Amino acid sequence: MNTLSLDEVTDHIIAAAIQIHRAIGPGLLESVYMLLLAHALEKQGLHIVCNQFVDFTYDGMTFKNAFRIDLLVEHRVIVELKSVERTAPVHSKQLLTYLRLMDRPVGLLINFGAATLIEGLHRIVNNLAPSASPRLRVNAVQAPRTTRLAADAPPSPRDQPPPIPVTVIVMPVL
Repeated sequence: MNTLSLDEVTDHIIAAAIQIHRAIGPGLLESVYMLLLAHALEKQGLHIVCNQFVDFTYDGMTFKNAFRIDLLVEHRVIVELKSVERTAPVHSKQLLTYLRLMDRPVGLLINFGAATLIEGLHRIVNNLAPSASPRLRVNAVQAPRTTRLAADAPPSPRDQPPPIPVTVIVMPVL
């Protein structure tokens, strides 16, 4: 299914995760949710790699099996799963680090331990342009509009409203 856009891949992942959470609920181990999600996505024809160890090199030093990602979907989307009451800021930072070291554009942090899956769902991006999908614009800001008469002089650049929408980046890029 490599013809899917990133938004379509993340849509499939989110839909499957919501379906699993609604059917089973919170409270199981992360490993159970990982197997269920991988199975659901494979049934949809998506390529899945589970528990992939990743090496990286920094300043001439190579780190073998430096970290393990829960799911890699379609070779492009990293999925980090949790089953805790509430995610901590370090979980988003962890996923962002994985995205940077693997040079991937988008990842999903999914907490199956939350009362509703939407509470535990975070889309993290790494140097990715804002999505065209309005469903993924969680923090869009509408700039105030000004009205001017035809006889008015053209507005200066500082009078222009900021571009819309604001990007969906969850964690600031350091």
